[in-house]
Amino acid sequence: MWKVAMSEEVGKALQSVVERVNQAAARRAKMLPTVPPRLVAVSKTKPPEMVVEAYKQGQRNFGENYVNELVDKASDPLILESCPEIKWHFIGHLQKNNVNKLLGVPNLFLVETVDSAKLADKVNSSWQRIRGSSTQRLKVMVQINTSGEQSKHGLPPGDTVNTVKHIVSQCPALMFAGLMTIGRYGYDLTLGPNPDFQMLLSRRQELCDSLKLPVEEVELSMGMSTDFEHAIEVGSTNVRVGSIIFGNREYPNSAANTPNPSPAPSPAPSPEKTSKMVSEEAAKKMTHLTVSEH
Repeated sequence: MWKVAMSEEVGKALQSVVERVNQAAARRAKMLPTVPPRLVAVSKTKPPEMVVEAYKQGQRNFGENYVNELVDKASDPLILESCPEIKWHFIGHLQKNNVNKLLGVPNLFLVETVDSAKLADKVNSSWQRIRGSSTQRLKVMVQINTSGEQSKHGLPPGDTVNTVKHIVSQCPALMFAGLMTIGRYGYDLTLGPNPDFQMLLSRRQELCDSLKLPVEEVELSMGMSTDFEHAIEVGSTNVRVGSIIFGNREYPNSAANTPNPSPAPSPAPSPEKTSKMVSEEAAKKMTHLTVSEH
């Protein structure tokens, strides 16, 4: 019964999100590239069975934030057997000492969080060794810290062009796919378009002008569970949605990671859950927000 209920819940939730993605894409300003948005289902802390259920419903792109969890999940026999066409996205902070482990993940499709030229060099050299005689390049995005928060990873916006130029010219094993940002949590959309998303849009334009790249070939990964519709409306081509597909996340080890845990600690809320609480009113109005073409 649990599996039947889980299958129905994941299926309905996924279908609802897909419909909202398509509706948001239809509301895009005509001046934006007509690139169909990609939905990345973020499955962190969720069991392989839930990934398989989403896969059965037609979902192919899945994202994970932690290298070890992605390694374990992507190598799980159930997923390897049931999900031959799965595409894994790594969307968390990547440290150089974890690069080799990450690049060994089966069906790794895109690393969205390259945030320095040095990290790009490490990923490039490791991929050259791991791929062997294959000529397949690894897709990467460059992460930009558009909100300027110290708690967020990513390049300062002003370093975007030089870092991408380095990847394009000095990292032959990598394929530059686009720009990624997280942005500030809980932005109130009643105040207008999210400035962090607007920043990423402007960095893409600057990049394309400087390196003579077609705008439609530079993806934008921005938008999560509480703001993915707005992100798509303003130009996102890749949204990372987790909790509204798979349910709220559970962090069983959160007490161990807390300096002074209480006797009965509750699981640490995910950023998406926190954002949802902060911007509940904005989320309600999000579907009614339209985008100016000016």
